[in-house]
Amino acid sequence: MPAYKLTYFNITGLAEPIRYILHQSGIKFEDRRLTFEEWPQYKSEMPLGQVPVLEIDGKPHPQSKAVCRLLARQNNLAGSSNEESYRIDAVVDTIDDLRQAISQYHWEKEPAAKEKLKANVDTKLPFTLQKLNDRVKKEGGYFVNGKLSWADLYYTATSDMFSSLLESDVNKDYPELKKLIEKVKTLPNVKAYLETRPKTTF
Repeated sequence: MPAYKLTYFNITGLAEPIRYILHQSGIKFEDRRLTFEEWPQYKSEMPLGQVPVLEIDGKPHPQSKAVCRLLARQNNLAGSSNEESYRIDAVVDTIDDLRQAISQYHWEKEPAAKEKLKANVDTKLPFTLQKLNDRVKKEGGYFVNGKLSWADLYYTATSDMFSSLLESDVNKDYPELKKLIEKVKTLPNVKAYLETRPKTTF
């Protein structure tokens, strides 16, 4: 069995979808959570000077979405055809576009710039969530072809961060997304992880 070690901070962020996929796949791994004070001493060890990085038998794998895709392909979460894989990837890219908009707004300090970014989020958030909600309904309770994929794990992990950063339940008006999240969070391996997860900032 390969040895896995995931390095990130004690936040959800970009690593949480990887954690969800690893746990759902039954892969034991070292979940190394650095403090921000520790980060400078580890930064030079990372291939791109950033985290998350997943080491597999000591070989580092950077870029969070690429890591997710690798694990998904290895564990039957990436679709059973090229078309399915594309559709899953397209959903994830849509979610990630929203993540970037929300993150930019949250971390911006300059008032005028923050107001512009807020306007973007106020438009983009309901539009995107309605599209995703409609898709889940059309596709039989999951994002693609009525079966669990890494897109479902990715959204569940990431939407918690959205709600935390925006200080509101982003899914409250989207019943299909709420049902999807409930299904994912009650998967035995995911449920066990969430029950034992360290207290996380967001």
